[in-house]
Amino acid sequence: MDLRDKVVESLGGLENLARKIPGYGGYKEKEMRREADSLLRDKIAKAFGDQVQRLVELQGELVSGGKIELLEHATALEDAVRRLQTFVDRIKRAAQGYAGFFDTVKVKEEQLDALYEFDSTLLVQIDVVKLAVDDVQAAMEAGEGLPAAIAAAKRVAGDVNHLFSQREEVIVGSL
Repeated sequence: MDLRDKVVESLGGLENLARKIPGYGGYKEKEMRREADSLLRDKIAKAFGDQVQRLVELQGELVSGGKIELLEHATALEDAVRRLQTFVDRIKRAAQGYAGFFDTVKVKEEQLDALYEFDSTLLVQIDVVKLAVDDVQAAMEAGEGLPAAIAAAKRVAGDVNHLFSQREEVIVGSL
């Protein structure tokens, strides 16, 4: 279900009535779009945060293994953890394309929809990151291929950060 529909369904009777007031209705529509995007970003941050937690747990297993050669891999895995956590933090702090009721810059519904659609594309990346984390876990269990799996996880974490950097272009490009 599109979260924009969920936000509309959650409106009470008074809010629905207020949407019919000239000028306020458009403002409320924009606020609902911003709320839907915020809910979507929360969902994305949670899903990616789960993968960060998995990486941290895998890193802990490497450290607790007690073998000196595994510590090098734990350090390399820390870079993947840091990159992915940076991405999660960026998602949580991301601008909502906000312009208030009396602001001189008016953000249009199409611009907010473009922002929501961009954020929706990030959902696809969750599976890519999950697969990279699965590969790290499988390499640890097999006892081989760990450096390559960690390098791939670091690359994927860097890729999602790069993708997210394009979000600002969506905001600025649609104004």
